[in-house]
Amino acid sequence: MSFKPPPAVPPLARPQLSGARRVRAAELSGQGRPGAGIARMPGVSQESVRRWRRVWEEGGADGLRRRPATGRPPKLDDAQAGRARAGRVRAALGQGAPANGFEADLWTLERAGLVVGRVTGVMLLKASVWRLLTGRLGWSLQRPEPRAAGRDESETARWTAREWPRIKKRGW
Repeated sequence: MSFKPPPAVPPLARPQLSGARRVRAAELSGQGRPGAGIARMPGVSQESVRRWRRVWEEGGADGLRRRPATGRPPKLDDAQAGRARAGRVRAALGQGAPANGFEADLWTLERAGLVVGRVTGVMLLKASVWRLLTGRLGWSLQRPEPRAAGRDESETARWTAREWPRIKKRGW
């Protein structure tokens, strides 16, 4: 059995560490190391190393740091999301769908979006509701277990305890 030694600079995948990876590659390039060797260390292409070196020479380390994402700001700002996280949206959703005026006790993104709109005054698209629930509120997807409408739990338990072992012994 053979083991491969760890690379001199371990590859960094998380976005917050990507700026450090770019700075380190530019520093190594500035020390005269060959581009192919530098590219192998953090696991990037040689073209990326050349581009980072140019940016380093023009603007220094600040040019290589991670910048915040551009684009439209979220409809639900951090203060509103903080209030949602603090409990208003969480409490409304926690009461269940029937308490919020829906027939079945099942949450969908559309239903949750309507409740978020009522509580915060901000109407969100389904994708934004998903990000709010899973990202900011820490909820996860739960699927209901399918059950027959007229299911008798006591009869199911009896069948599982008596009939199933008998059938299992015989085989099909």
